[in-house]
Amino acid sequence: MTTVTTALPSTAWAAELADALGADSVLTDPDVTASYARDQAMLAEAGTPAAVVFPRSTAEVVAVMQVASRHGVPVVPRGAGSGLAGSSNAVDGAITLVMTRMDTVLEVSPADRLAVVQPGVVNKALRDAVARAGLFYPPDPSSYDWCTIGGNLSTNSGGLCCVKYGVTTDYVLGLEVVLADGRVLRTGRRTVKGVAGYDLARLFVGSEGTLGVITEATLALRPAPQRPVTLAATFATTAQTGEVVERVVTSGLVPSLLEVMDNTCIRAVDDLLHADLDRDAHALLVAQSDTGGEAAVREVEALARLCRDAGADLVHTTDDPAEGDLLLQARRVALPALEQLGSTLIDDVAVPRSRIAEFLDGCDGVAAAQGLTIGVVGHAGDGNMHPTIVFDPADADQRDRAFAAFDDILGLGLSLGGTITGEHGVGSIKVGWLEREVGPVSLEVHRSIKDALDPSGLLNPGKVLRRRDTLTP
Repeated sequence: MTTVTTALPSTAWAAELADALGADSVLTDPDVTASYARDQAMLAEAGTPAAVVFPRSTAEVVAVMQVASRHGVPVVPRGAGSGLAGSSNAVDGAITLVMTRMDTVLEVSPADRLAVVQPGVVNKALRDAVARAGLFYPPDPSSYDWCTIGGNLSTNSGGLCCVKYGVTTDYVLGLEVVLADGRVLRTGRRTVKGVAGYDLARLFVGSEGTLGVITEATLALRPAPQRPVTLAATFATTAQTGEVVERVVTSGLVPSLLEVMDNTCIRAVDDLLHADLDRDAHALLVAQSDTGGEAAVREVEALARLCRDAGADLVHTTDDPAEGDLLLQARRVALPALEQLGSTLIDDVAVPRSRIAEFLDGCDGVAAAQGLTIGVVGHAGDGNMHPTIVFDPADADQRDRAFAAFDDILGLGLSLGGTITGEHGVGSIKVGWLEREVGPVSLEVHRSIKDALDPSGLLNPGKVLRRRDTLTP
């Protein structure tokens, strides 16, 4: 592959960008561009972009990629910057391509149950737009009120409702993508069924901007969910919590949400919200059913029986949406609450649901071994856990132990038959771990796809995969 240049901005290519997009869409002042250097993975490496560009249309993205291709300048696609793996962190001398001005919901079709959107549309804005048509877009990352659909697509985001509704890729019908050389690829369909050719649309979902720049998405929708019934239950042991999760699966129950918080998270959230949570509970489960009416009541009653049979200390149910929202708020603010304790390093590991208890106990072991606070919150319904390591980054020893704990947790997840990421992506912080998880044959296939679509390695270099020419012979 051609070696990517990372020089400071050339007058020629910077001027070409300004001519194509307008001067107000191209920022080169280092004091300004520095604010676009990183996402929410604050400890992931980040460079300094030579230019930050704000396209308003697919044609302008094409122009940017054509300029970048001619001059050999790397391009880092970026949404709102809510990512947690460094996927949109800047590269020295590169163009950071910020997609937030492409923020239009182009179409909502109730008859076809689909929406066509630009990548800068905020997740919650899409939800609100389709709700007016009695429809529902299920993927709901915790940052749904500010993260963008383009970022969700790039990392294949999940959320609280994955146990019933799945992740972002499950709602992708088609994509428009600008390739590294500026060509526009339209792939996918608007029909319910479609099996013609390779499933290229899903190839780009989860590729973290390394294969192309998503400029439009056709997304499947569902009928609006019914009024939810909510359950909260506390437990004295990890084993009890794990038993409930396993029995939910084996009993055939499919709640719309099944979340878990450990004691560290419970206390941090209670300190932040003053929500009168049980601070002595070892774990808190929050579940919902959105099937509506008596069916939802029966489903939650069945969940409550499973919790009581497992020895829950407290089981509370409610059909009051406001009270249910308060319980969900406690879950959604778990990570901000932990940030009140210090800097955080957020992991993202998915394990088989039958191994959740072992994973929670293993995280306690890692915390004890490294002498650090680790709070675990996650999507118990699909096994996707988010251990969050709290430490002082100014203390070199704590920093080293935090990164060691991060690796210990990833190793624990793999040892239990899990995966190194369930929804945050690989980014720049798990490149070596991806190599370990997928193995040499899969890694070679990954690199072959990257070479075919981006032979000069211009798109988001250093993310997901190491380049062939950086590998040790």
